[in-house]
Amino acid sequence: MTPASPTSPAAGSPAAPDAPAVPWLIAGLGNPGPWFRQTRHNAGFLAVDRLAERHGARFRRRGLATLVAEIEVDGRPVLLAKPLWFINLSGRPVAALLRRYGVPVDRLVVVQDDLDFAFGSAKLKRGGGPGGHNGVRSVGEVLGTRDFVRLRFGVGRPPKGQSVGDFVLKKFSDEELAAMPGELDRCADAVETLVRLGLNRAQDALNAPVRRTS
Repeated sequence: MTPASPTSPAAGSPAAPDAPAVPWLIAGLGNPGPWFRQTRHNAGFLAVDRLAERHGARFRRRGLATLVAEIEVDGRPVLLAKPLWFINLSGRPVAALLRRYGVPVDRLVVVQDDLDFAFGSAKLKRGGGPGGHNGVRSVGEVLGTRDFVRLRFGVGRPPKGQSVGDFVLKKFSDEELAAMPGELDRCADAVETLVRLGLNRAQDALNAPVRRTS
């Protein structure tokens, strides 16, 4: 994929909807290494993995900080990324990719785990606070703006007596893993709809009510 003309990501310059040469960046957040695979905090990695699988794409290392796969959605270039720094340091590798490929902030989608939603619930939104998610906080701080799209994948809340830190680093249950492909496909559908038709249509397509866990 040929990088587009450099654009300042902090400025959030809008990209023309009919300019397919300007790529989208879908950045899944997670922790690197085999120990963290299939843990709740790595839901972002799982989502971009599913998108890559659907398009027959393979992740390749870009420098020391990121794995990147390149796909197209109806002829529109899309970068899938997995930062290889720990999740609370995600901002720097994401910002580096925006600069390298000339991606404006309004074409950045950050995929994260979310404790406020029951497992399988998902929500797309632009902007807003990090809600206690250190990876999202890092991206906003490094870019100097929160005006990017977030795909929030519900992982539920920890049971009584278990800390949030321990819970998000715990693997999904066997039952959840069995349901995971379908839930990830819903998220992948929403991302593809976002690229084709915009945020409002993608939110309608996702059609996941916000289900707060007790």
